[in-house]
Amino acid sequence: MLKLNNLSPTEGSRKQRKRIGRGQGTGHGKTAGKGHKGAKARTGFSMKAGFEGGQMPLHRRLPKVGFTNQFKKEYLIITLSDLDRFEAGAVINREALLAVGMIGGKDSRLIKVLANGEISKAVTVEADKVSQGAKEKILAAGGAVKE
Repeated sequence: MLKLNNLSPTEGSRKQRKRIGRGQGTGHGKTAGKGHKGAKARTGFSMKAGFEGGQMPLHRRLPKVGFTNQFKKEYLIITLSDLDRFEAGAVINREALLAVGMIGGKDSRLIKVLANGEISKAVTVEADKVSQGAKEKILAAGGAVKE
C-alpha cells in the first residue's frame, strides 16, 4: 500500500549533479574538465565576441557595403481607404490623424497620401505629398488637396 513514508522517485528519474574538481576518484578531478593550461583553463576567462584566435575575424575580412543617406526623407503612407473613415467636409491634417490614432505623437515622418482604395466623401487633405492618382480621386469626390 502506498503511504507517505514509502514514497520514492522512480528509478533513474533523479540524478546527482557533477561535482567537478573533487578528486581523481570522481573522474572529474585534476584539471576538472578544462584540459591543460591555456586561457580557457584560467578562472575569469571571457573571449571577445567574434574573436578567432588571432586570425582576422570574419566581420573584418568581409568588405563594407552600402551607404546610409542621413538626409533621407521618410514618409508615412496614408491610403484613401484610411481617409474614408473621416466625415464629409473634414480637414485631414497631422492633428486630425493624431486624434484618430493613425500616427503617433512623436512621429516626425512626412505624410504622403496614396491612391490605394476609394474615397466617397468630400474632404480637404493637407499633406506633405499626395500622389497624382490620389489627388484625382479626392477632387472627383468633391474634396480639396493642399500640399
